[in-house]
Amino acid sequence: MQDLLASYLPIVIFLAIALGLGLVLLLSAIVIAVRNPDPEKVSAYECGFNAFDDARMKFDVRFYLVSILFIIFDLEIAFLFPWAVAFGDMSMTAFWSMMVFLSVLTVGFAYEWKKGALEWE
Repeated sequence: MQDLLASYLPIVIFLAIALGLGLVLLLSAIVIAVRNPDPEKVSAYECGFNAFDDARMKFDVRFYLVSILFIIFDLEIAFLFPWAVAFGDMSMTAFWSMMVFLSVLTVGFAYEWKKGALEWE
């Protein structure tokens, strides 16, 4: 039982340090922060323009399109980091499968560019 508790000791220490640091940062922000809000600072601001009408009004789909494209391409690029770390120990199958993945990514990017989805008027 002692060995089990001793193996969890680093986790408990790490959680205590994380909790303590989080509390110190939160309390320091409360103590040090400047409190002089003006009407512009506390006004509602959403997706590139000020809120001026009902929340259920029609919304330009370009905001959604750009954000979805960013998420898609960002997540696909994130797959390159573990691949690059393990590049030295890879087989040719893993290399060529990543090349196929990158070519599909490039074709998708070129398609979106050609369709004008990345253009902003």
